[in-house]
Amino acid sequence: MKPLFILSMLLLLFMAPAYSQSDAAYAKKVEKHRKKAAKEFQKDDHSPFVKGGVTFHPLPYYAPDPTYKVTARLTLTPDAQPFDMPTSTDRLAKYVKYGVAEFELEGKTYQLSIYRNLRLASERKYKDYLFLPFKDYTNGNGSYGGGRYLDLKVPKGDKIEIDFNLCYNPYCAYADIYSCPIPPDENHLKVEIPAGIKAEKH
Repeated sequence: MKPLFILSMLLLLFMAPAYSQSDAAYAKKVEKHRKKAAKEFQKDDHSPFVKGGVTFHPLPYYAPDPTYKVTARLTLTPDAQPFDMPTSTDRLAKYVKYGVAEFELEGKTYQLSIYRNLRLASERKYKDYLFLPFKDYTNGNGSYGGGRYLDLKVPKGDKIEIDFNLCYNPYCAYADIYSCPIPPDENHLKVEIPAGIKAEKH
């Protein structure tokens, strides 16, 4: 038994650095994405840091955590009818449900609906663009109270990657002049997602 125990310990020692290196590589990838997003924020003519007149500053984020990068099973909803998604103003945004993503997080199963913006879908540049607005138990307690967004692309198969570490705030989190889609009730997760962008501190 003793040699077997020693062998097991040696295997663990050899395996541990690999996991550490993998996590470090993932964290580096997330940080690179965030730096790119910050640059785009400062250049986008519609950004609150340009149009909204808000002074740009380093955006607050949760530390990258691969736990909140999940692979979901996507069930398409081809018969879904277009609907008006409420926004933070009187404007109604026209969307259609593209599908439902089912995934596991910390041993529990959750679902989120994924949408397609009908106006953007007509543009070649955004033909593969999908929209995932969501809320979770961190809203108002670490993250923006109005929910957060994820941009996705149409996958080739029935699996889709959802990386909450890449989620971002609607422009309304920075300035009141914007009209931002409100995450539908079906996308209110009954769990904390301490990943991605945090709330602004005032």
